[in-house]
Amino acid sequence: MYRILVVEDDEIIARSVKRHLESWDYEVVCAEDFSDIMATFMEFAPQLVLMDIKLPFFNGYHWCTEIRKISKVPVIFLSSASDNMNIVMAVNMGGDDFIAKPFDLDVLTVKVQAMLRRTYDFAGQSSVLAYQGVMLNLTEATLSYGEQKVELTKNELRILQTLMENKEKVVARDTLMEKLWESDSFVDENTLSVNVNRLRKKLDGVGLGDFIVTKKGIGYRIGK
Repeated sequence: MYRILVVEDDEIIARSVKRHLESWDYEVVCAEDFSDIMATFMEFAPQLVLMDIKLPFFNGYHWCTEIRKISKVPVIFLSSASDNMNIVMAVNMGGDDFIAKPFDLDVLTVKVQAMLRRTYDFAGQSSVLAYQGVMLNLTEATLSYGEQKVELTKNELRILQTLMENKEKVVARDTLMEKLWESDSFVDENTLSVNVNRLRKKLDGVGLGDFIVTKKGIGYRIGK
């Protein structure tokens, strides 16, 4: 089930879009705190964003720019300001498509389906994992938290991906070593410990010192 974030301050439009897309089995969340759209984005980790241009506090261009700092998730702008200047601006700011208001909900749905198909059908599953504000980009091998971003080695990425895919479950050391073994590296208990310790130092540098929790004699889990 694809996750869609609707950033639209007109409650009637937002509710209508939400109901219609949910009838097509999408998981839809409507933004409520327009002063901090990124908090909602990072918590929900959508696979597509429907973004109005005229919003309270900051406009849609601003939020699209902020999203582009950490994610390549497709953004479709919705706006009654459908002149050429706004369409060009939307694309230049990182938007992937533009739908003029008023729009037909069936047309919106077709455009959403096409965008999701182009973005994910060839790429497989979403390339971004999110947990409590932490964004792990599997394509770029980077981790973002707040305004900070760190680059990860192949082993560090595999460790974090495995832990984040299992969320708050404890992942056995043997399971992690199997994942690292897939990277053609020789892995033993010491190799795993070295990689985890290096990863923890990177995480500590962006304020995530307690992101990886050790369960003595078992393995690791993530938790903030």
